[in-house]
Amino acid sequence: MAAANKKWIYLILLALIWGSSFILIKKGLIGLTPIQLGALRIVVSGLVLLVFGFKRLKPITKTQWKWIAVSSIFGSFIPVFLFSIAQTQIDSVITSILNSLVPLNTVLIGMLVFNISSTKRQILGVIIGFIGTVLLIVKGAELNPSQNYFYAAFVLISGIMYATNVNLIKKHLHGINPISLTLGHYMIVFVPALVILLFSGIFSSETSQNPEYLSSIGYVVLLAIFCTALAKILFNTLVQIVTPVFVSSVTYLMPIVALAWGLLDGEIFSTLQGVATLIILTGIYLANKKKT
Repeated sequence: MAAANKKWIYLILLALIWGSSFILIKKGLIGLTPIQLGALRIVVSGLVLLVFGFKRLKPITKTQWKWIAVSSIFGSFIPVFLFSIAQTQIDSVITSILNSLVPLNTVLIGMLVFNISSTKRQILGVIIGFIGTVLLIVKGAELNPSQNYFYAAFVLISGIMYATNVNLIKKHLHGINPISLTLGHYMIVFVPALVILLFSGIFSSETSQNPEYLSSIGYVVLLAIFCTALAKILFNTLVQIVTPVFVSSVTYLMPIVALAWGLLDGEIFSTLQGVATLIILTGIYLANKKKT
């Protein structure tokens, strides 16, 4: 399959999978704390990847392990906990919308830190997408005035970390097999997450007596297998065949999926949010349109 077609297939799959992650986090938090959810998500993902890909760790060099360790902290460890904490106070759709700032961070960090050039059209596309995101945020605030937007800082910090990770992979880890890279990430963070999980009280009688305990664990297992393990492989594959800006544009599509889940879960979708969505899609088109 041509790379041009393959990249769009990966992008759409990632949008569908990651866009669904916010509703799964929301459901998982009914019976678990943010720390329990984050740690369990990492541990389950690590176990799944270990079973299917342990042999793929052998080709990784010592130098690459150094960058994988850094990349795992920014892309696979800290943001998992920050998103869980944020969704204790902010609606899942708003969280996905704030996550759409990643492409803007990717361009800025790429230029300022990694010396990666971006075209004027890419920057314009990101700015237009950002405008659409702002419209979604403003309307979301009107519809949900009781939400504590201080917790939005956790999502914004995660976005900066994700953007840094995209550039790290592109600059220092290009060429590593995507499954090997993903497995390497979770081998680095598995033990710290397991320690956190064991001391989080997830196995205590107080936690297990919650009527939503088992269903919440089920949601987190789904989250770990599909939205973390499988999605990470797709993501690392995409990073190696396209530009960082194209990869990060998946965060423009994720709110659309999250909004669809929100409608099914009884949340409100306004006309202005629909307009903002179209603006976001226009930004993606401009950011990835080739010169004639």
